[in-house]
Amino acid sequence: MKTKSILFVLALSIGLFATSCNSNDENEGDTIAPIEGKWSIVKVGTNVSGVETLTDPPQNVSGCDHDFMDLKINNTLVSGDYDSTVSPCALTTVSGTYSKGDSKLTTVINGVTITYDIVNLTLTDLKLKNGNAISVYIR
Repeated sequence: MKTKSILFVLALSIGLFATSCNSNDENEGDTIAPIEGKWSIVKVGTNVSGVETLTDPPQNVSGCDHDFMDLKINNTLVSGDYDSTVSPCALTTVSGTYSKGDSKLTTVINGVTITYDIVNLTLTDLKLKNGNAISVYIR
């Protein structure tokens, strides 16, 4: 009887393991990393004919914190821009909304809607693409 119980548990374990390793195409590209949080822009660039070119963002003012977007859990966002034109590292913010779905991020700020492809989303990195334009953010 003990041998049958061990065999049953072993067979059940193998079945559960095989089921948990099953690939499902409909979930491919999805991630469990949350998009909510404060994301600082660290690279911008283009992708032309499959060649990606990234540089430091010209909008980041030297000596200041990086420009950012803060995606709140209630689907609102705050976009922050540091500028030293009037005073050193003056922060200007604008508010808007966002939605995420099917590897897309859509933002609405001042009535302007922009939809980005989410190229990469991890706990620390976010890479967005809009047409040929690429933006890379970190938390």
